[in-house]
Amino acid sequence: MNRLQEQYKKEIVPHLQKKLNYKSTMQVPRLEKIIISVSTGDAVQNPKIINGIADEITSIAGQKAVVTKAKKAISNFKLRQGLPIGVRVTLRRDRMWSFLDRLQALALPRVRDFRGLPSKGFDGRGNYNMGLKEQIVFPEINYDKIEKVRGMNITICTTAQNDNDGRALLEALGMPFRK
Repeated sequence: MNRLQEQYKKEIVPHLQKKLNYKSTMQVPRLEKIIISVSTGDAVQNPKIINGIADEITSIAGQKAVVTKAKKAISNFKLRQGLPIGVRVTLRRDRMWSFLDRLQALALPRVRDFRGLPSKGFDGRGNYNMGLKEQIVFPEINYDKIEKVRGMNITICTTAQNDNDGRALLEALGMPFRK
């Protein structure tokens, strides 16, 4: 069991139950999954780029990444339906907890000019979206082997019913939000 997961079960659940006035511990919001996704327009000209991105995301997540394909053809972008344009991985259970721990402890402190995560990333249902401008903040990425610095989107899905509960959960887990 991960350090963060143990802390959630022993300390955070009772704290949130009292703070959010829940009668049962099953009402307390919990993490469902974390989705890491990268998409790039460069893959239209050179489809081999996707393999490199998939290897990077696989090493970051510890789980094999899935190639995503274009759903629609867009002629202005020279994009055809079914063309590979991105990579995605969905983390659950132990891998999710270990990724969140590494994100908070190792990756976010390495972001340049980091002043905390914006609060605008919540979607109204307690899920949080955040973007990273560069994948090199993760220690798994070797800076010499990457061809281009790329950003990624990280979505943290929770069972919270609203943004306040989701924010309370993520703050209790140690996510560094801006004041």
